Amino acid sequence: MPSQNLPIRRALLSVSDKSGLIELAQSLHDRGVELLSTGGTAKALREAGLPVKDVSEITNFPEMMDGRVKTLHPMVHGGLLALRDNADHVAAMETHGIGAIDLLVVNLYPFEATVAAGADYDTCIENIDIGGPAMIRAAAKNHGFVTTIVDVEDYSVLLGDMDQHEGATCAKFRKKRAQIAYARTAAYDAAVSTWMAEAIGVATPRRRAVAGSLAQSLRYGENPHQAAAFYTDGTDRPGVATAQQLQGKALSYNNINDTDAAIELVAEFDPADGPACAIIKHANPCGVARGGSMTEAYQHAFNCDNVSPFGGIIALNQRLEADTAEEITKIFTEVVIAPGVSDAAREIFAKKKNLRLLITGGLPDISEPAQSWRKVSGGWLVQDRDNGSVSLADLKVVTKRAPSDAEMADLLFAWKVAKHVKSNAIVYVKNGATVGIGAGQMSRVDSTRIAASKARDMAGVLGLSEVPTIGSVVASDAFFPFADGLITAAEAGATAVIQPGGSMRDQEVIDAADEAGLAMVFTGMRHFRH
Repeated sequence: MPSQNLPIRRALLSVSDKSGLIELAQSLHDRGVELLSTGGTAKALREAGLPVKDVSEITNFPEMMDGRVKTLHPMVHGGLLALRDNADHVAAMETHGIGAIDLLVVNLYPFEATVAAGADYDTCIENIDIGGPAMIRAAAKNHGFVTTIVDVEDYSVLLGDMDQHEGATCAKFRKKRAQIAYARTAAYDAAVSTWMAEAIGVATPRRRAVAGSLAQSLRYGENPHQAAAFYTDGTDRPGVATAQQLQGKALSYNNINDTDAAIELVAEFDPADGPACAIIKHANPCGVARGGSMTEAYQHAFNCDNVSPFGGIIALNQRLEADTAEEITKIFTEVVIAPGVSDAAREIFAKKKNLRLLITGGLPDISEPAQSWRKVSGGWLVQDRDNGSVSLADLKVVTKRAPSDAEMADLLFAWKVAKHVKSNAIVYVKNGATVGIGAGQMSRVDSTRIAASKARDMAGVLGLSEVPTIGSVVASDAFFPFADGLITAAEAGATAVIQPGGSMRDQEVIDAADEAGLAMVFTGMRHFRH
């Protein structure tokens, strides 16, 4: 594999995205590079007054079959694949009149954009590029002699390397572009195969492929000894990946993970129904509330646990205004994410240089189908994202006493929060605000006790006359396997319970609820979150 600098004398340009094309081609022409091109690319170059030779002139075949066949020819692929230091290859080129191609600039048919636009099946199929990936793979394989450019953002980098090496590219540059090129074709094929599996209804295809684009290199992962990076999947779903960061330091791995948890949770609460706030620490909510105003919602969420929010993440379901910003800045907060922000609120936050402010422009659609991936030793676990939800009509009253209207509203609120708490999850709610959260315990009873204990602590901090779990409702993300967890919640003062049901001992738990005078509803759906 040659390690020397190799001059660019002949380039083939064939692009769907014409951004920067004319400027690149003009710069190559000014450096004495012969230009080859195809179809619309050649037309654009000619209209710009640049000399260009159409690929059909060197293949002696016209573009045919609606452009499906134009570059799939030995005159093209021979020029890309020939090893210039192999005598047999050089002889074959001379015998068949194949000219070397030193630079390939290709970007592919916009398949991903076509799918995102909701095009029908046949239109998507027509936007699967064949010749482009074939040329890219050929040129990238032969990177010892050929430079491959697949991204518009690399045009200036290419020209810079050529200027640095007197019209040539260096081996290091060619190797890096080859890796980028193969990653692009891999991502393209991943998009096609994933779309097709969905289009034809294959839920578990024999092979799966995923791809992402680097959004940010991170200083480290969860801990300083772990390397990390953040990749996006190209969708425009509002959230941490698409948000605009208005101020603050670069997001860390933990910031991104926790901010995603925060915005996904607060999106459970429709802005049309009023303000809602979620405070997250280590991917678990430490307080969630609705309010008559956003400031009130934030204060109620904060009052669930006023210790954990220090260094936490705050998500709002409506625009951030100045009064709420004033409250938030009273303690150290890592990230605030919201659909929008007022100018006055921005001015207040600007005084906190390290506070990261992210604006999403909207809330993620929690019902939207998607998949989550988790690496395990030797493979991947793939599942649908938990976008399940329940309504009033889905609930089954299983106790002698039915919940009151106020209890039912709090039960539904608690259920939405429990979905976002690590299992075993217990959530106490009173008047549209969490008053105790127990997360991630090995025993559901322990989660119930921890949540109640934190509520007792907050009662002392806030100077309340009674513990806020008295008169609350409680949600459990999975069924109570025994009555002990429910009895513990009743002892804490809960008056109503929402849980999936489905235990062998459901009747035992129902009987315990009746004996304690609790109302209880079953959802028929659980929300494990590991």
